Amino acid sequence: MAFFLGIDLGTSYFKAGLFDKDGNLKGLGRQVVMKETGNGKTCELPVPVFWSTLRTCIAEALAKAGISSREILSVSYSSQANSFVLLDKNENTLTPLILWPDERAGDIDLPEWISRNKNTFLKKTGLGSIPGTQFAVAKLIWLQRKQPQTWERTNSILSISDYLTFQLTGQKISDVSTASLTGLLDVPECQWWDEILELSSLNRDFLPHPERTGTFVGRITKTGAELLGLVPGISYFTGALDHHCAAIGSGLPENNYISESTGTVLSCVSYTNKYEPAGNRFIAPGLTSGRYFQMAFNDNGAQSLEWYQQKYASEFSIPELLELAASVKSGCDGLKAEPCAYTFKDLEGFQNINQFHTHGHFVKAILESTSSSLADLIKSVKHPDANEGIISTGGGAKSRLWTRIKADTLKTTFFIPECNETACLGAAMIAAHGMREYGDWNELMKKWVRFKEIVKPDT
Repeated sequence: MAFFLGIDLGTSYFKAGLFDKDGNLKGLGRQVVMKETGNGKTCELPVPVFWSTLRTCIAEALAKAGISSREILSVSYSSQANSFVLLDKNENTLTPLILWPDERAGDIDLPEWISRNKNTFLKKTGLGSIPGTQFAVAKLIWLQRKQPQTWERTNSILSISDYLTFQLTGQKISDVSTASLTGLLDVPECQWWDEILELSSLNRDFLPHPERTGTFVGRITKTGAELLGLVPGISYFTGALDHHCAAIGSGLPENNYISESTGTVLSCVSYTNKYEPAGNRFIAPGLTSGRYFQMAFNDNGAQSLEWYQQKYASEFSIPELLELAASVKSGCDGLKAEPCAYTFKDLEGFQNINQFHTHGHFVKAILESTSSSLADLIKSVKHPDANEGIISTGGGAKSRLWTRIKADTLKTTFFIPECNETACLGAAMIAAHGMREYGDWNELMKKWVRFKEIVKPDT
């Protein structure tokens, strides 16, 4: 049999999913990313830990699938953005992988030109906001100023997925999907933007060549195969940003729905034929020329639920709290949660608290608050040609109650994918499409994207 490997380079977990020719998940490996946070401002992943974590994921997936790596035809990836490593002229690493949550650049001012030319920046990059300290460019400027000896030895700047690609294939290639979230890419041209590189004192020669998602890079080398416990010769294709991969795994480029992910933060993704940058969203190159995916984010995600459980209801698990919330009527008997209730002191993020309010009331108030924020996000990415319906992914999709509240709040039907690991699925679909196993994307998505449940609003 033949299998396709989808690697998910997430912030909290690395995952590896093995899918057969019908899109069935046959084996999944999942490992915590053991980040080093030092003084609380840094967030790094040592390079040896990167490889050992990923190798363990793949070994676990192979064991669960009951196959050998010789049965893998091709591989691709889903990636976090703005996480990177520096290499010297001999291709040795100069730094650990510096991950996007790293806040070391908090005192670094980005080029003033960006704030003075917001419209130009928006049209070129598709970014609806000015880059902050979590963007790679801020940390690269910090390294120039604070660690000049390291910077003087730098010969390559590779994102976490670029580094994976280079070590496995020997090719320095970046996918435009992940690169677009750096603020350094000219999105309409799918090339690095020379003006912003010059303003940031970045050498274009240090950056890998940008290519569209699904581009054939080459075959995994003997050295690359040894890093991950694979066999040489497996075909390797450029992947995509994690949210884009999850959208692919949900069939968005063909079914024209909108997807939402309720994780630590809320996110929404849609596909469109028009490049229309706007201040409340982010837009980037899609699977094919003339197609784009657009995203919007909101901090009012699952973090409030996790905060409440840890601080006020640690004797209950989150599934147990959700069960308690299921018995509470809509409206929570007057209790309301502010967006991002976890950012307030104690319980000040809740309104109209009464003595009879239980854990179930507080949890359901959080779920209703999140659902209201989701409604605003949907508006920002919805376009006239979008179909009615939302595909729910991420941890929140596992809660029937949460999905029901979302469906009722938005008065929209929600679809729950059969495969919970939509980012791994999207990466594996890219790998399968590259092998020309299917006629086109439409055929592949019709065969691989399936839904296990449809939740309609209560009218």
